[in-house]
Amino acid sequence: MNVRNMFPKDWPEVSRIYAEGMATGVATFETQVPSYEAWDAAHLPNCRLVAEATGAIAGWAALSPVSGRCVYGGVAEVSIYIGEAFRGQGVGMQLMNSLIRESEASGFWTLQSGIFPENAASIRLHEKAGFRRIGYRERIGQRNGVWTDNVLFERRSSRIGIPED
Repeated sequence: MNVRNMFPKDWPEVSRIYAEGMATGVATFETQVPSYEAWDAAHLPNCRLVAEATGAIAGWAALSPVSGRCVYGGVAEVSIYIGEAFRGQGVGMQLMNSLIRESEASGFWTLQSGIFPENAASIRLHEKAGFRRIGYRERIGQRNGVWTDNVLFERRSSRIGIPED
């Protein structure tokens, strides 16, 4: 398994994996894969990764800003998707560990995620990666006309954004 930076040429495989995640019904509120241009505009230009296995992209991870306010410049939201054929093989953990390292190298002190309560695999991944459950948002959004909850997770860096005594 090799984790590397994502490039625009990876979009066909990345978008296919995104569609596979959408098909589960528990990965995102999105119901259609956006164009590369729309996806690119919504995600930070750094901290975009893909995992390769057996010559194919097995999964991807990227960060989105949580706010345009400068005080939140070190806080980002995680997106992580694993291809259907590679789930349960440790791809998510390798991507998440790489994303954490990249985020800290880029100055992010907090990573956060909103996960559907039914997405047990994503919840386990976040917990194993050191995220803590910080809350629960009831009926925060609709997917296909159905109100859906989100479990909120956060991971504070132990290296970046530490107050000096």
